Amino acid sequence: MGGMSTVLVTGATGFIGRRLVPALLDAGHDVRAMTRRPESYDGPGEPVGADVSDRASLDEALRDVDVAIYLVHSLDDPDFERKDAEAARTFSAAAAAAGVKQIVYMGGLGDDAEDLSPHLRSRAETGRALAGGDVPLTTLRAAIVVGRGSAGFETIVALVDRLPVMIAPKWVSMPTQPIALEDVVGYLAGVAGQDAALGETFDLGGPDVLTYRDMIERIGRLKGKRPHIIAVPVLSPRLSSYWLHLVTPVRASVSRPLVEGLRNPTVARDDRIRSLLPRELIPFDEAARAALAPE
Repeated sequence: MGGMSTVLVTGATGFIGRRLVPALLDAGHDVRAMTRRPESYDGPGEPVGADVSDRASLDEALRDVDVAIYLVHSLDDPDFERKDAEAARTFSAAAAAAGVKQIVYMGGLGDDAEDLSPHLRSRAETGRALAGGDVPLTTLRAAIVVGRGSAGFETIVALVDRLPVMIAPKWVSMPTQPIALEDVVGYLAGVAGQDAALGETFDLGGPDVLTYRDMIERIGRLKGKRPHIIAVPVLSPRLSSYWLHLVTPVRASVSRPLVEGLRNPTVARDDRIRSLLPRELIPFDEAARAALAPE
């Protein structure tokens, strides 16, 4: 492929999409920002109205597109697993019909473990549905993205803000590899139009491997608090999610899949992306400080 491409970003108004559109423009691509309400889109790029579950709208949005970046999910919907898989199949077929050369998908680290949470299982299924068509797929898998508006990060910040003492489930000692939003966006923009990335899955991780307890304590320090954590062995994922629901502003529909995903360690198993797209990765404390700074 090489050179400059026409890139369609689905979920352009979402947490990652909003930051990705300007990064792609900076890299010299033509960018279409796909949203269900193009009339209210005020970001950069060319707004296009389409819905991933509506094939006709996708045919229109994907016309003459080289690379499609897939960032949509329906976590808020009780039926999210079925809806997401169906949307991904529809999108994959529409992209093939339009002659798209690459689909880029953002999946979750740990989504190939045995006893997956519904959330991670759905992310993996979405990836399989996108890969099952005729357009080569590039998958990037990340654990917690550290940035303002990230559900995982905001959940941890809310815990620090609201609970001086935490009776926490034993998953607080699970290792994870958080990555700065800016680095995720850099990698997404970097693989767009890259022949070497076609058909590949890359793990993304920042420079620090931390437990959830570490992250809670570090964010506490940045906010001048000293959260005290007492880990108990018996808090089930369901109870944990209700517990999160009590103490965080993140809705249970969003926090539950998050917590269920914490049963599995989420660390990058390979760092091939680092040689494909070398960049100086932002450390956790610096990314967290930037995310916590007032706008």
